[in-house]
Amino acid sequence: MIGPAPGMCSTHDLSRYGHLHLSVCGFPKKLTRRFLEQSAGSVMVSSITFAELAMGSVRGNPPPIEILNAFIAEVPLQAFDEAAARAYATLPFKRARFDRLLAAHALSVGAVIVTNNEADFADVPGLVVENWTV
Repeated sequence: MIGPAPGMCSTHDLSRYGHLHLSVCGFPKKLTRRFLEQSAGSVMVSSITFAELAMGSVRGNPPPIEILNAFIAEVPLQAFDEAAARAYATLPFKRARFDRLLAAHALSVGAVIVTNNEADFADVPGLVVENWTV
């Protein structure tokens, strides 16, 4: 999971997702560029990732809840459903359970995990992982 750094903000036009001008605070420029290169509807956010971000936001960490809410209003959430739960049950045990949940979620919907921490997902068979910060 790539997290924003406090005090580092730039504005990006995400108008293909609606009429949204979103401040993306502290995300690496290469990640932001890759995100903006994606076609409308091709990016989704796991409900697991949203839970992690929302928990940080309500505790005062970036992104502010208003920015997170605006982002989620334009980029759809993908629910963690029964198929994701069944995929989770088949994965090798590892202490980083949120990462396992994300891996199972991606496998269940045929999605790619975008992270700068590829090592946490390296042991998951069939999972496609991309690092958009390099």
